[in-house]
Formats: sequence, C-alpha cells, structure tokens
Amino acid sequence: MLRWIDNRAVRAGVGFLVPLLLLLAWQYATAAGRIAPNQLPPPSRVLDTFKDLAVSGELYEHARITIYRVFTGFVLGVAAALVLGVLNGCFPLFRHLLDPLLQALRNIPSMAWVPLFILWMGIYETSKITLIAVGVFFPVYLNLLTGILSVDRKLIEVGWVYGYKGFRLIWHFFLPATLPSLVVGMRGGLSLGWMFVVASEIMGASKGLGFLMTDGQTTGRPAIIVASLVLFAVFGKLTDVGMVWLGKRMLYWQPASEPGSKA
Repeated sequence: MLRWIDNRAVRAGVGFLVPLLLLLAWQYATAAGRIAPNQLPPPSRVLDTFKDLAVSGELYEHARITIYRVFTGFVLGVAAALVLGVLNGCFPLFRHLLDPLLQALRNIPSMAWVPLFILWMGIYETSKITLIAVGVFFPVYLNLLTGILSVDRKLIEVGWVYGYKGFRLIWHFFLPATLPSLVVGMRGGLSLGWMFVVASEIMGASKGLGFLMTDGQTTGRPAIIVASLVLFAVFGKLTDVGMVWLGKRMLYWQPASEPGSKA
C-alpha cells in the first residue's frame, strides 16, 4: 500500500506533516483572536522565547542538567531492573520473595515518592536521580521478567544438553531470548524517565526544564511553559529515536517488517 512511503526520506517527511498542520492551525487561531494569548501564546512568541533563552545561555543550562538527570537515572534504573529481573525470572525462590513487593510498589504514583525522597536524601541531585531511576526501573523490570518467564523450555533444555548451567545458561540462552522484551521495556522506561524528571525538578531545583516550566507558571509567562513542553517533546523524541536505533543493533539477527510493506 502506498509504495512511495517505502522511501526512508519520504517516511521521515510524512512524520512532520501532522505537527506542521497543527502548528498552522495554532498560528491561525491565535492570530484570529480565537485563543487568548495569555492562555496559549502564538508560535511566533514561543520562537522568540527560544531565542531569548538561547542568547542568555539559559536554554543550554536547563537542557543540560535535565538530560544529565534523565541519562543517569535511566542507567541506574536499567541496571537495577537487569539484576532483579534476572534473579526473579531465573530463580523461583527470589521471585516468590521479591516480586509481590515490587509489583505493589509499582502502583505508587511518582509524586507520592517525592516527600519521602526529600526526607531521606534532601533536595539535591541524589533524590532527583533516584526518583527518575524508580520510574525507569519498573517497565524494564516487568518486560524483562515477562520475557524470561516466556522463554521456550525446549531452548533451555538444549542449553542443558550442551552443558550450560548457572550464569552461562543465563548469558547465552535466557538473555538473548529476552532481548526483544528488554528493548521494549527500555524504551518504555526512557519515556517514563522524561515524565519523572518533571516531578524530580519540582523538588527544590533551581535548574532544569521542569523548573523552567514551573517558573513560567508562577511568573505568569505561558510562552515559557509552552517552550518547555516543546523541549520535552523534542528531547524525548530524539532519545526515543536513539533507543530504536540501539534496539535494532541489539536485535540485528531478528527479521524486521512493517505492516503493509513487502519483504
């Protein structure tokens, strides 16, 4: 269906079509006075806000610290999920001991952790990064655990026949078989990392895109709020594209196809 979409450049261009139409509709609605500028400023004002933040150096500082927090929290969350996911997936004793608790903790809203982390770790970077790591941890852990429990037992029996046991069995059979689930979990975890960073940056932060957004709210500058949201969307999309690229490299052995495309 629609062979011209098979071209990679065309596919990338089509992805900008809907945002462009929304941008034009937004500009028209504000110019025609259908939307009050104090509620939703026109795109031109948001663009001017980007320019002002870039010239003053604020844009770089806020973006840098937010990206650092998300990246650090993501690495820590994935590392913890790998350890507990493998333990609970491969060893029934650990699963019966730990998984019920983790499944219960998974349902706690992100904002509910904020006062406890502030009490334990203060308002500094440790509490912010820990909150992001918690958000990243659960989707990665859940997908990894589900993937391990879904591994075909015949594959494991093949490993036993060839003398693979313990860590060697996990490394050579369980983990490769669960890589697709792990990649999905990492992608979901990264998305939640960007969501949790907003909650983390209202914990007494003086820099970051989340702080910039709340500062725009408290000072009555909607253009700052919209600019922050756009930056979250852009950085989130870029990191997601990077995660998709990484997933394809990790799953290079897996044939990929899209619905409606020819092999």
